[in-house]
Amino acid sequence: MDTPNKKDTQRGNKTVSAKSSAAADLRELFIDELKDIIYAERALVKALPKMANNASDPNLKAAIGEHVAVTEGQVDRLVQVFELLGESDRGKKCDAMEGLIMEGENILEETKPGPVRDAAIISASQKIEHYEIASYGTLVAFASLLGEDEVSELLKITLDEEKYADVKLTEAAYGSINLEALEEGEE
Repeated sequence: MDTPNKKDTQRGNKTVSAKSSAAADLRELFIDELKDIIYAERALVKALPKMANNASDPNLKAAIGEHVAVTEGQVDRLVQVFELLGESDRGKKCDAMEGLIMEGENILEETKPGPVRDAAIISASQKIEHYEIASYGTLVAFASLLGEDEVSELLKITLDEEKYADVKLTEAAYGSINLEALEEGEE
């Protein structure tokens, strides 16, 4: 058996012991991931209005504001998923979303109001959307494998909403906001 070399150990390339509460099968992992994403969505419902209030582009403000309502609907849909699965909808802290929200708040402090801040808000928002797309894509796959067809369909609706939000953010960025941010720096 190979022993890890000193460099691997220093980098943390070692086997990690599982917690006693670790998921033992795919269903437990699925429920754990659902608890993670419902926490994330609930955190977004609280964080998105701050992003909207700090955007200067009226279309960006409106898009983020609309996504708050969409996100509230996604939380409701997740509650329905938990009910279908006979599980509690109590979330589990999502470190990834906490970090993404913190990054979004930091960009507000690190940019002046105007097009540059708007471009930064889009950047932060797209990172969030991409995290959600990855999460919901995995959840849809897990639900399908577990034979939870109704749950899979509900999660697919949310996945499609997240993809749509990402497209709208991209359109806003390339439509005018990034160009305005560039021009602001050239003045």
